[in-house]
Amino acid sequence: MQQPSIIKGSSFKDTRGELYYNNTFDASSVRRIYIIDNSSINNARGWQGHKIEQRWFLVVTGAFEIELIAVDNWQRPSKHLKPTKYILKPDSMDVLHVPAGFISSIRSKELGSKLVVMGDYGLGEIADEYKFKADYFKFKSK
Repeated sequence: MQQPSIIKGSSFKDTRGELYYNNTFDASSVRRIYIIDNSSINNARGWQGHKIEQRWFLVVTGAFEIELIAVDNWQRPSKHLKPTKYILKPDSMDVLHVPAGFISSIRSKELGSKLVVMGDYGLGEIADEYKFKADYFKFKSK
């Protein structure tokens, strides 16, 4: 199974201001784009994900904590699967690539944070939405 990865971006600053860019992110597979703007830093969107669809996440304002779990069984995943945590900020325009086979929990770290989400399938194109209750997994937070 392909693993999640950070596609590194960068920035350039001069007297005119700052330019943020990611020249290594290939967006040719992107079919859909939307923005998440959570109403609270106390709520997490998760656990949900895709067996077939892949996603890319890019923070434009604020910061987000994104936890990912590789699912072992889509009908009844093990309750003790461990998440991998990523913190994304807009300062370098890094893109988090989440391949097919993962579920995520997404939490704003600051009010007003905005997360661009990109997917490689159009809305309703495939039936590939899997959701699990927030307390389904029994791992201990660090």
